[in-house]
Amino acid sequence: MGRRPKPSRPPGKERNASVSESPRLFLSPPWIGREERAAVKAAFDSGYVAPCGPQVDAFEQAIARQAGRRHAVAVSSGTAALDLILAHLGVDAHWTVVSPTLTFVATVGPAWHRGAKIVFVDSDATGTMDCALLEKALADVKDPARTLVIGVDLYGACCDYGRIGRLCRRAGATFVLDSAEAVGSACRGRPAGSAGLAAIYSFNGNKIVTTSGGGAILTDSKALADHARKLAQQSREPVPWYEHKEVGYNYRMSNLLAAVGLAQLDKLPRILAKRAENAAFYARHLPGRLLPTGNHWLSVALFDSPEAARELGARFAAANIETRPVWKPLHLQPVFAHAPVYGGEVAETFFRRGLCLPSGTGLTARDRTRIRRVLDSFLQDRADATA
Repeated sequence: MGRRPKPSRPPGKERNASVSESPRLFLSPPWIGREERAAVKAAFDSGYVAPCGPQVDAFEQAIARQAGRRHAVAVSSGTAALDLILAHLGVDAHWTVVSPTLTFVATVGPAWHRGAKIVFVDSDATGTMDCALLEKALADVKDPARTLVIGVDLYGACCDYGRIGRLCRRAGATFVLDSAEAVGSACRGRPAGSAGLAAIYSFNGNKIVTTSGGGAILTDSKALADHARKLAQQSREPVPWYEHKEVGYNYRMSNLLAAVGLAQLDKLPRILAKRAENAAFYARHLPGRLLPTGNHWLSVALFDSPEAARELGARFAAANIETRPVWKPLHLQPVFAHAPVYGGEVAETFFRRGLCLPSGTGLTARDRTRIRRVLDSFLQDRADATA
């Protein structure tokens, strides 16, 4: 009697049976060490634990230098930073705000809350805003003086600062940048966040540089910086009593969090180098599939079909490895169902066929081995299926 054959390995079942026991591998966790702990201790020891202090001042100066800007205002989130810019401009229901559709909802959240008309524009092959479609959108605007264009640096890849800026100047519209994902990136030699009236950074826990939670406004306009800083501090007037000529917000950044940010900025060259190593790893194993991502905040792969992207995501999930789909285009979101959109097909393709891969600064050789096993198994099974 012959030996019973072993059952074949079903698709998606990786060779190491202990995947469920492997530690969770997150998409982009913070890279925190003794430098950040020492910085927070120093901030505690200084007595400045409120949303003001020497670490906030130093962090603002460092961020302004990083972005090549004259002024920076540190606040509680990137969304708060955008909201303050819109408040300074007076954006309301009479304004039109033009945004790429392929972005996170926070890009247009403040505009939505202010009642502005939101118009979406499709992506080009890089994933960033299609400037030809932006030109068409601006040509249809009825009040250019009350039109705001928000360029987005997608996954760290800078949009076309020069062309967007020229289109806005020609149309008479205002240009600002959502560089939330792009600290450390560059656009033709210019730092991310260096164009337009103002830009914002995010320091959320999953970003290249984190303060746990936080953001910043970057601008060359002293008037904007001063007004935003005042608004972020409840818009108090500089008198001994509590006096308010306008209603502000509590959007300030804590001195403790700014201390974390300073330590992170000191490590930025190392962070960028490690993220580039991650991208090079994926480029070797998924040649020709990666989106350009500048600072390599997230490595994003595009596949031949939505089914392939979903299957690989499921295999990673089975191995306790986190991945994410590319941003769902905002014109497909129920809340924006009636918003005008110029194009949309490219962004929809990225969403359906794209997958964000584990890209943390602290990825180890062992982590990459786990990832490679899933990739190799997936690619082999796909090849076998088409043979």
